[in-house]
Amino acid sequence: MNQASAIKLSKALHDLAEGATSVHVWPMLAWQEIRQRYRRSVLGPFWLTISTAALLGGMGPLYGKLFGQDLGSYFPYLSIGYVLWLLISGLVNEGCAAFTVAAGLIQQTPMPLSVHVLRVVFRNLIVFAHNLIILVILLFIFPPHMSWDLLLAPLGVLMIALNGAWLGLLVGLLCARFRDIPLIIQSVMQVAFFLTPVMWHANSLGRFKWAADLNPLTHFLATVRDPLLGLPVPWHSWAVVLGVTVVGSAMALASFVRYRARIAYWV
Repeated sequence: MNQASAIKLSKALHDLAEGATSVHVWPMLAWQEIRQRYRRSVLGPFWLTISTAALLGGMGPLYGKLFGQDLGSYFPYLSIGYVLWLLISGLVNEGCAAFTVAAGLIQQTPMPLSVHVLRVVFRNLIVFAHNLIILVILLFIFPPHMSWDLLLAPLGVLMIALNGAWLGLLVGLLCARFRDIPLIIQSVMQVAFFLTPVMWHANSLGRFKWAADLNPLTHFLATVRDPLLGLPVPWHSWAVVLGVTVVGSAMALASFVRYRARIAYWV
C-alpha cells in the first residue's frame, strides 16, 4: 500500500469511528426528520403503524385462505415478515439518498459522512420500534411456543441494522454519483418482495425450496421471525447473514476509502 492509499484508508476509518461515536448527532438528526415529516400531526409516526396494521388485517385472512393456511399460525408469520420487510426495504431505499438529501450539511458543515448513513439506519429503527406494537399485540393473541431461541431475535435485528449501515455507505455513494440507480434499486426491491418468503412459506416450494435459500433476504428474515415464532434458526441462515455482513462491509469500506473525498462534489 502506497502512502496516498494509506492516507485515504486512515481518513475513512477516522470518519467511520468518529461517526459511530457521534451518538449525540445522528439520533438527533433522525428524530428531527421524523418530527418534520409528521409536523402538526396528532399521531405522528403512529399513522404508519395504523396503516400497517390495517393492511395486515386485510392481508392475513385473505392470503391465509388462498394459501390454505391456519390463521393462528399464518397471521403471525405474515405480520412479522411484513414488518421486517418494511425495515429492510426502508434501509435499502432510503440508504440510496443518505448523502444526496444531506447535500447542504455535507457541503457546509464539517461532520463525518458516516453520520448521514447512521441517521438513515436509526430513523428506520425508530419506525420499526413503532411497528413492534403490532407484533406485541399479535403475539399476545396468538402466543408462540416459548423457548430460549426468542433471545436471538434482537441479534437478528442488530444484524439487519449493521447490514443497513454498510449498504447505506455503498449505495449512498453510488446513487450520489449515478442518479438513475435509486430508481433501479426501487424496482429491484419491488420484485424482491414477491421473491422473498414474506407472504409465503419457503417449504411450499417443495423440491424448489433451494430457490428461496439462495435469496439472502430469506435468511435475514429467518434470524428474527423464527425466534419470535418459537422456532430455532437454521445454522446456515446465520452463516449466510454473517457472510453477507463480512463481504458487504469489506466492499463498502473499499468503496468508501476510494471515493469518500468525491461525495461532497457529487451531491
